[in-house]
Amino acid sequence: MASMIGSSRLAGALALALVATGAMAQGHTLTKDDYARAERFLGNNTAPLVDHAIGRVTWLDDGHFWYVDHDAKGDHYRVMDVATGKTSDAFDQPRLAAALGKALARPVKADKLGIREYVVAADGRLDVQLNGKHYLCDLKPAQGECVVKKAGKEPGVLSPDKKTEAFIRDWNLWLRDVASGKETQLTTDGVENFGYATDNAGWKHTDNAILVWSPDSRQIATFQQDERKTGEMYLLKTQVGHSELLKWKGPLAGDKDVTMIERVVIDVPSKKVVRLKMPADQHRSTLCDDISCGPEGGWDDVKWAPDGKSLAFVSTSRYHKDEWFRIADPKTGAVRTVFEEHVPTYYESGNGQVNWFYLPESHEAIWFSERNDWGNLYLYDLQTGKLKHAITTGEGNVTEVLKVDPKTRTAWFRGVGRTPGVNPYYQQFFKVSLDGGKPVLLTPEAANHEITLSPDGHAFVDTYSTPTTPPVTVLRDSGDGHTLATVAKADISRLRAAGWVAPTPITVKGRDGKTDLYGMLFKPTHFDPHKKYPVIDYIYPGPQTGSVRGRNFLSARGDNQALAELGFIVVALDGMGTPWRSKSFHDTWYGNMGDNTLPDQVAGLKELGKRYAWIDLGRVGIWGHSGGGNASADAMFRYPDFFKVGWAESGNHDNRNYEDDWAEKYQGPLVVNKDGTTNYDDQANQNHADKLKGKLMLVHGTLDDNVPPSQTLLVADALIKANKDFDLLMIPNVHHGYGKEKGSYAMRRRWDYFVTHLAGNTPPKEYAITLPKD
Repeated sequence: MASMIGSSRLAGALALALVATGAMAQGHTLTKDDYARAERFLGNNTAPLVDHAIGRVTWLDDGHFWYVDHDAKGDHYRVMDVATGKTSDAFDQPRLAAALGKALARPVKADKLGIREYVVAADGRLDVQLNGKHYLCDLKPAQGECVVKKAGKEPGVLSPDKKTEAFIRDWNLWLRDVASGKETQLTTDGVENFGYATDNAGWKHTDNAILVWSPDSRQIATFQQDERKTGEMYLLKTQVGHSELLKWKGPLAGDKDVTMIERVVIDVPSKKVVRLKMPADQHRSTLCDDISCGPEGGWDDVKWAPDGKSLAFVSTSRYHKDEWFRIADPKTGAVRTVFEEHVPTYYESGNGQVNWFYLPESHEAIWFSERNDWGNLYLYDLQTGKLKHAITTGEGNVTEVLKVDPKTRTAWFRGVGRTPGVNPYYQQFFKVSLDGGKPVLLTPEAANHEITLSPDGHAFVDTYSTPTTPPVTVLRDSGDGHTLATVAKADISRLRAAGWVAPTPITVKGRDGKTDLYGMLFKPTHFDPHKKYPVIDYIYPGPQTGSVRGRNFLSARGDNQALAELGFIVVALDGMGTPWRSKSFHDTWYGNMGDNTLPDQVAGLKELGKRYAWIDLGRVGIWGHSGGGNASADAMFRYPDFFKVGWAESGNHDNRNYEDDWAEKYQGPLVVNKDGTTNYDDQANQNHADKLKGKLMLVHGTLDDNVPPSQTLLVADALIKANKDFDLLMIPNVHHGYGKEKGSYAMRRRWDYFVTHLAGNTPPKEYAITLPKD
């Protein structure tokens, strides 16, 4: 009898163990149709079903802008006249398609041109950018004609008068005349690893020139980048025959010698190089982990006076704790430090844009600071270096100052958290006097507002939406925000007809039990409230962004809904330590990057488990890419009894092996103690690998020059030494992003992994995700 009771208890224990590990005894086999249904919720399938959603607008001049209006019949290129509010065709699409087809020697569909950039050239031809090339198209002839626009092989930075572009060749700066193509060498002493205007942040290295033209196109502010003592990084390309070694300069956290810059101004007509009279500066910015933060390049922390007689710039210390506002004389190289700011953790000048401005006519500067725990604007006197007054005050952040008018002493800015009762992540648009006073709200809708100002600043296009409501695009007056014209209202009828459902916005309490955290929850479209669903936590911990992927309307957020369709609840939650909230919120785990918002993820999921009976907290998975890959492995090690299955893609598992700027900004200086331990030890995932209990897949691209594959191999090595079972997928010859084909393969393998190990089901054999056509 005793043996029978013991056997019964053992069987029960084994059954519980199987449930706890996700190995469900009564799983079922998914079919290709199940995966095909999930695939239909990927963005390349859902986005074309959204009609009249204006993704972006481009101003042609103060009175006209163009945009693409998509519907079931295809893409329609339209131009709106601001004065009348009327729209017309931007150009003859069939004729342009035919002309491009001849130039490309392949058919081009008129309703799917794929053009995202075009301008009208001085001679009236269309300058069209398509697949990385520029075409000059004359549509006046009956058939139309397009020719490839002549361009040098090196990417150039166009001067304000559009006559000249500056580019790098052999570590020196050159000029190219746009009309004739004639080239002129500006500098001669640039050498390898000490070149002019070179673009290398370690994690990013391109051929782009980093510089700022003066308004009159006669001077260039740039630098000579000193990488002579910077350490090198290496990768091997997979191929038949001898290996190809890829090498670049990559400073790491804790390195004695990191990349520095020597600031210079070049007088274009005389080719004279004036070196600013100051020590070499850190390769840093006030905003991101590169000196060039914007998607279109440029040098964000350098601004010319309108007359070109002075140059303002901000120097940032190595660890982002100190900022110095400086003014230089471009003729003599003399530099004056006007004022400075020290922050105990790290300084940032906003979200998405550098938010300081140089106003030499009134001897003032607009300065962004979080000194009162929120991102506000302050006005400084450039003659005394003293603070005059705060321009904005109180709670909520200024995120992006889009325009400053020194004559009317007005600034226009996007901001969050400044309107009571509105989601603190929704950006709204305001104007404010530089002399103080309450900001004027120009976009009253409780939604996220994307703003594009006209060149003269008198009008703006506002596209507003929420994650659950499709976008409305209107033209508004910048004075009081009143609507001048409706551009488009999105229609999601076709999207809904295809089975799409909106994600569910969620609010839970953070680790402290008090702070509200915001996120989204994705359920299967065939959701049954009487069932129990395993849950997958999609994570990106920050600190520079979060998991939710924006608060505007999107037809798909990655593969969150597709994963849910396979029988999961998927959750994305922005934990403490991510941006857009208060400075103290953002600083939650400064210097403790092993935190990764995981206490908030666990607390939030447990709260959701109590709130919803259909969430199975016995089957919790987690996945993420890059910082999310780091956090996913970290979760499996620090919370091994909570997270049962993890998928960690391209994780920066030890920030000592990542580029210096990002790691040192958020973890602080590397400190080595007398016993050899460091303040970076706890954040290193390999030091916690022996705690693994569940199923873990590590994934990395072998040519990742952002987060090198050695990061994942460090964790793999530690797991082997700890005698732990794990899975490893190294994807040959891909970078930090895996590309279309191999990225689709990784996605399918990820679906399979969670279906098998978290849901206890069997996936279809080698399902092929359909690749979108170019």
